[in-house]
Amino acid sequence: MTSTATPTGIVHLVDRTPQVTGAEMVAALVPPPQFADASFASYRTDDAYPSQEDAKETLIAFAGGVAPHAKRGLFRRAPKSPDRKPGVYLDGGFGVGKTHLLASIYHAMPARRKYFGSFIEYTALVGALGYQQTVELFRGSDLLCIDEFELDDPGDTMVMTRLLGELVSSGTKLAATSNTPPNALGEGRFAAQDFLREISAMSASFETLRIDGVDFRQRAVDGHAAVLPHSAYENELAAAAATGTVSDDAFGALVAHLATVHPSRYIRLLEGLQLIGVRDVSVLTDQSAALRFVAFVDRAYDAQIPVRSTGVALDGVFGEEMLAGGYRKKYLRAISRLIALTHA
Repeated sequence: MTSTATPTGIVHLVDRTPQVTGAEMVAALVPPPQFADASFASYRTDDAYPSQEDAKETLIAFAGGVAPHAKRGLFRRAPKSPDRKPGVYLDGGFGVGKTHLLASIYHAMPARRKYFGSFIEYTALVGALGYQQTVELFRGSDLLCIDEFELDDPGDTMVMTRLLGELVSSGTKLAATSNTPPNALGEGRFAAQDFLREISAMSASFETLRIDGVDFRQRAVDGHAAVLPHSAYENELAAAAATGTVSDDAFGALVAHLATVHPSRYIRLLEGLQLIGVRDVSVLTDQSAALRFVAFVDRAYDAQIPVRSTGVALDGVFGEEMLAGGYRKKYLRAISRLIALTHA
């Protein structure tokens, strides 16, 4: 009988150049480990925000269950459900549990073929397989869950609107969470001036559910990312490296390396890590680099990998000008996640 030892030691992300095949991309279209056991029962609603409970009950019905408030007496006939649209779109601020609810739909729906992925993963799949092959892959599927639907790139958005339109016509149910710039027409809704016609055509397939609330990550941690002096940073990485694999990279070098790896592969970049170390963090000045770093943070958060850093606190990497711009919502979500990961 043989046992496989857990790899240990320190690696450098800048040395990793992960490759992912189309088949591997498809196999990865499941909820991330953090939400592997997510359920409607484990979704913690905040009584101060009734929209959370309302959304949960609506989504239970969408997934084929019976919402608690919809239960009737033994001899009372349940009211006929209104005709539902084939999609639901969860709209709200970051940290209110939209991804948890999305994963709950995935787990609760008794479907033979269902998929769960981020917007970036789906557009990367189209790039890898081609549009028509992607359509054929998903055609006839029961459910497609799309986390962090983005309106940043008109080209990608138009591809996705076409893809989803074809899938809806073949009977696929859709569930999505929003990730739009706040200067779009309606926070988190399908409305963007440059390609309003395409977005409007798709929005007719969705019931929009607004979810209000306070970022749940801020309920349990301090309001700023933890930052370490160099000696403490080195000690923590050395201790973690004794029992698992940790990464250690200079912030500038890591940000530059992210430009050479497609965001859909960032999760592979982090494969096998128990801890992420980033030295000499500085304020980002290039928006493209900042958006890539946001995508990197999203994947690190999905994998629930703690982060340790030196230099500027990670909640300060996006300057005031960036935070005042069209991607403010993305940056604030990344800050929220970085705070949580540095305290993990």
